[in-house]
Amino acid sequence: MANENFSEKVSVNINTSTLSSIDILVDNGYYSNRSDFINQALRDGLQKHQTTLDRIIDQQMREKEASPHRWFLGACSMGNDELKKAKAQGQILTYTGYGVLVMDKDIDADLLFSVVQSIKIKGKVICDQSIKNHYGLK
Repeated sequence: MANENFSEKVSVNINTSTLSSIDILVDNGYYSNRSDFINQALRDGLQKHQTTLDRIIDQQMREKEASPHRWFLGACSMGNDELKKAKAQGQILTYTGYGVLVMDKDIDADLLFSVVQSIKIKGKVICDQSIKNHYGLK
């Protein structure tokens, strides 16, 4: 997992006028490159909405607290111990998240398939390709 890249490449269309303004700032040393400017602009935009994000996250966490639905933001790991516990309790789990879901390398695929009904992640899932195929993950 140490070598995994936790960033994603996205493609956006930017009009020429806007891009020219970014390039002027880059060329004059205000930013190291276009990506640096865009990342800072995104951070600034997210900061403006931090109260809304906090409210949504808090609501999601409260709703899912006592349910077999696993919701996360950021990074989440999944291993055999959690799956065995869920199976012993007769739970069928679902995972929904924004960020990175990392499955232990030794995860028991048969146990996983019998306990986890669905996985829907906006971000990245790090696991064996056969597991990705089973859940329709990219």
